[in-house]
Amino acid sequence: MKFLKSAVASIERRLPQRRPIRVTWLAALLLGAVLLLLPFTFKLDGRPHADWLQFLGRFHPLAVHIPIGLIVLIPVLEFAGEFRPALREAAGFVLAIAFIGCLAALTLGYLLAYGSGSAGGLVIRHMWGGIAFTLSVLVCLLVRPTWTSGNVQRLYPATLTCTLLLLAWTAHQGGSLTHGRTYLTDYMPPLLKRMLALGVVHAKAPASNSFYAKHIDPIFDAKCVECHGASKTQGGLRLDSYTQLMEGGRDGAVIIPDNPARSLLLVRVTLPPSHKRFMPAEGKPPLTAEQIAWIKAWIQQGASPTAIRLNGIEIQDESEDEPLQPVGDYSTLMPAILALESGQGAKLVLVSSKPSDGLILNTVDVAATFGDAQLLQFQKYAPYIVEAELGRTAVTDACFTTLTTFTHLRALHLEDTRVTGVGLAKLTALSQLKYLNLSGTNVTQAELAPLRSMKNLRHLYLYNTPAQPASLASAAQPDGRSAR
Repeated sequence: MKFLKSAVASIERRLPQRRPIRVTWLAALLLGAVLLLLPFTFKLDGRPHADWLQFLGRFHPLAVHIPIGLIVLIPVLEFAGEFRPALREAAGFVLAIAFIGCLAALTLGYLLAYGSGSAGGLVIRHMWGGIAFTLSVLVCLLVRPTWTSGNVQRLYPATLTCTLLLLAWTAHQGGSLTHGRTYLTDYMPPLLKRMLALGVVHAKAPASNSFYAKHIDPIFDAKCVECHGASKTQGGLRLDSYTQLMEGGRDGAVIIPDNPARSLLLVRVTLPPSHKRFMPAEGKPPLTAEQIAWIKAWIQQGASPTAIRLNGIEIQDESEDEPLQPVGDYSTLMPAILALESGQGAKLVLVSSKPSDGLILNTVDVAATFGDAQLLQFQKYAPYIVEAELGRTAVTDACFTTLTTFTHLRALHLEDTRVTGVGLAKLTALSQLKYLNLSGTNVTQAELAPLRSMKNLRHLYLYNTPAQPASLASAAQPDGRSAR
């Protein structure tokens, strides 16, 4: 009995010292269970949820860099602690702050995915990577005291090494979500690619010779599948195949054949960029006017996966294009261009920060009041304008005289204007013109004949005109080329 009492007394003396450790481990196990159960409780089903979740979640890219920087700093502090013990004490504090940062970043990341309706393999891998990384940091916190006390020498360094490896893998998944899967390998030296067995990444080849495969699917591949593909699927919508495109997403069908107005995909890409439903979202490059016109015409004519060509659209082989000449420096005109931007009339938009890329004449906000006289006022900027958006304006055939001074013009929108085609031959002076949209005008086949001599004109839109379906495709080009 004496021995038993002595043993009990010994346990009681030790219990108060061990209780904080037990509580710590129990709290850690409970927290780990919560993190592991989170994806099963709030499933990433591709359905968008409350906007406030997404608002908070968008702070994830900012918050996530805090624990990353702290975790990378810890091995440096631990090593330097061999020479300065105070730094080793600081490493423990930094590790604790890093764990709190991991919890915050993980929470915000989950709010972002759940709120925006993100799903897909890449999203799921990034999510589980974040959970595993956070748990690994927690384990580092728990086992570090055994290392600093000298009781267990190898467990903490091994755990910290695993944590750093998890950090690298998870960060790569997150970077792939933001910048694309090939962001790190696009410009990798070929020798290094071969050493890592990565090979060369090629663009997805079209499955057939159809208009969809050659012109519509590449648009989705370049602008949409980053968020609506196998790796990441927002709103339950995938655009990486024709079948999945036609199945639609959580909001229903996004393509309604023969009805562009009811096709949700077309509606979203034509919303004002400031609209919260505008696509592509998150600051990604929007679709060009030409790409939108292709999608609209494709839907309008049945959204077929097999049709070789569409009525009213002529697209010729671009392999024989003459090189485009760079635009001159318009820097001296910048005060006047900025004044236009702050005014109420038409705007001149810079294509890029490089003056040689030219300007775009934008009349969208004043289309109803913009006519031939207003176009004439832009003549002093004519040599620098590479695209003129005159669709749905009040311009008439008189505009062709002014447009001949736009010597670097490459794209001209005249859809739904009063143009009849009289004087259309004057556009043959524009040697760099590649895109011409005459849809919804009264242009006839007779007025189109002079355009056959334009070597660079590759995209001609004529649907809803007297010239449809007759077009350049009905006759061979003078040099033997045929439109397709």
